[in-house]
Amino acid sequence: MSIIVRVHTWLRWLIVAPTSVALGFVLSRLGVPAAWILGAILASGAMALASGRDLPVDPRILSAARGIIGVIAALPLANVPPRELLSYLAPGVMVAVVTVGLAFAGGLFLARHGVSRETGILSLLAGGASMMPAVAEDVGGDPRYVALSQYLRLLAVSVTLPLVAAFLTAPGGTGHAPEASAWWVWLLIPALVAVGQPLGTLLHMPNSKVFGPLVLTAVVASVIDAPLTPPPAISIVAFLAIGWLCGGGLNVPALKLFARLLPVTVTYIVALMGACAAVGLVVSAWLDITYYEGYLATSPGAIETVLALSAEGGAGPAVIAIQLIRLCGVLMFAAYLPKLLKRL
Repeated sequence: MSIIVRVHTWLRWLIVAPTSVALGFVLSRLGVPAAWILGAILASGAMALASGRDLPVDPRILSAARGIIGVIAALPLANVPPRELLSYLAPGVMVAVVTVGLAFAGGLFLARHGVSRETGILSLLAGGASMMPAVAEDVGGDPRYVALSQYLRLLAVSVTLPLVAAFLTAPGGTGHAPEASAWWVWLLIPALVAVGQPLGTLLHMPNSKVFGPLVLTAVVASVIDAPLTPPPAISIVAFLAIGWLCGGGLNVPALKLFARLLPVTVTYIVALMGACAAVGLVVSAWLDITYYEGYLATSPGAIETVLALSAEGGAGPAVIAIQLIRLCGVLMFAAYLPKLLKRL
């Protein structure tokens, strides 16, 4: 890379980085879902489109971001006892199978219209929206298309969840406010990333940069008798980096492809939400819980909104337990997706 190109890249980052933070802050204050990722996509995408050149993200930053995302994904496990997870294993697996099956069928259909099979399936997988672009990058998918489709689903689910929940009868229990981060968590999370990533590579884990820290965090969280609440600043940095990965590679052909497949994507999202609502009825009858809890437990993503409504409505542990089991199933499926597709 020539000196002129490097200087030009740095100048673009001097504009994109603060703009991303400003947009993320404003969007988060407005209650927009995935605000920091969206802010980074808008800032880096606008720069890439305006300059006509990709905006590359330093691989070391991306590697750290993937590790942090893995840690964040595992932290909720610390708040759910293993016995509780086991008692909800069967319904959780059923929800995961439905989610994966719908995404697999829809993704293969999209693959007939201009995207790879990996891209099509990952763009439609519900759960772990912030992780899917990073997974797509690792398994050979298009993180730009995956990010746009995942955000569209996340937005649709986040907007409709409170509206639907307002018409359902909540259990009426008592929610718990999240605890503040302890000072040592600032040291623990980077350590989990630094140790987890090479450990994942050593153990030949799929997507080791994500799953190494994820598995290590789950193990550590199970033995530490203290709440592991991720500091917002660490999460924000990771979300910004993932947003830059997606937005920095945007170009006119990529946007045209997304626009062309938008009707199919929207139709799938509507069908997915309807299917998950139906599965929620089955889960509520199976576990003898309210449909409010069953609906939240099977919601296709928007976990932050789900947890907020769960706490506000006094929902029981079924919501977070089933969401976590489904998330684990979806992530494992995504990790082994290339091997599965090779057999088809």
